[in-house]
Parts: sequence; C-alpha cells; structure tokens
Amino acid sequence: MEVGIKNIANVQVGYSFRSRLEASKGGGIAVIQMKDLLDNNTVGCDELIMIDMDKVKDHHLVRKGDLVFRSRGLVSNAAILLENPGMAVVAAPLLRIRVTKPDRVLPEYLNWYLSQREAQIFLTSRAIGTTQKMISKEVLEDLRVVLPPMEKQKKIVELASLAAREQTLSSLLAEKRKQYISMALTRFAKGE
Repeated sequence: MEVGIKNIANVQVGYSFRSRLEASKGGGIAVIQMKDLLDNNTVGCDELIMIDMDKVKDHHLVRKGDLVFRSRGLVSNAAILLENPGMAVVAAPLLRIRVTKPDRVLPEYLNWYLSQREAQIFLTSRAIGTTQKMISKEVLEDLRVVLPPMEKQKKIVELASLAAREQTLSSLLAEKRKQYISMALTRFAKGE
C-alpha cells in the first residue's frame, strides 16, 4: 500500500529567525541546524546551539522520533531524533516531520524510506531552483510512501541498521589494513 506523507505525518517548516543566531550560555532553547544532521541520518544533539528565545509555541518544539528534513542543497534527506533534545526547535530551511499515525508507520522506517532511490527520484524531479535546489513542504507532503505491515517495517529498519554498521566496520577495517601495510612497507624499506 502507498500513502502520501501528509496522510501519515505532519510536515512543518522550521522556525524562521529574523537575525543571525547568537549563542547564549544561559539560553533555554536549543536550535537544530543543517550542521547537526549527521551522515548516518540521525540528528547530533551534543553540540546544539543554545539561544534566548521568549515565546516559543509548543508546535515548534521537536521531540524524540521527529525527523528533520534537509529541504535545500544537493542532498535532500532526513535525519531522525533518536534522543529527546529537550526544549529545541528546527531552524528554517529545515522541515520537521512528525509521524501522526504511529500505528501505520515507524518514524525509523519513514527516515529510511526518504533516502531510498524511488523517493529521491521523486524529490529531485520536483526540486525548484537552478543553483540552489529546494524541496517545498507541499512536494514533501505529496511524496507517496510504500507502507508494508509494521513487522516488515521493523525488519527493514533492523536490516538497514545492520547494513550501515557493516559498511562502517568495512571502512574502518580497510583503513586499518592500509595503515598496517604502509607501516610494514616502511619497515621493509628501512631493512628491518
């Protein structure tokens, strides 16, 4: 079964700040920016900038399980919040995606699906702009998502996670092998 994102999730444009963000040691609101989206499609909450912000409405606050979508740039992908960031907002041009039908879709599955070829082709074909590509909120809401049963979604998420871990370990192993061979060849060159 396929459904539009708007039928299973709420998409909201990130908070638009009128001026440059100024960090505040005593600030009570954390801000998620593009630099906080990690390569493994998660949001890094360790170094979020803290700001002073008077009135923040509840619908602007993010929570564990929300997705943060990169709507501008060469890559249009999502990152999931795996931990509770506390009082935090998403800065524009990022979009926040919150699953509204948790009985039909896992946030982790939706996060995985958004990076798949079919979804990426759809998003790329509807991006606007020549130099700076942009995906609008409406385009993202219209993206159709293949929704298998929840058990299948869980298995897909688990397998995708294991495949990503395997890729990380393979890269680490290749780097260690390269270092070992370099060290062995240097010893050989020195006659050791």
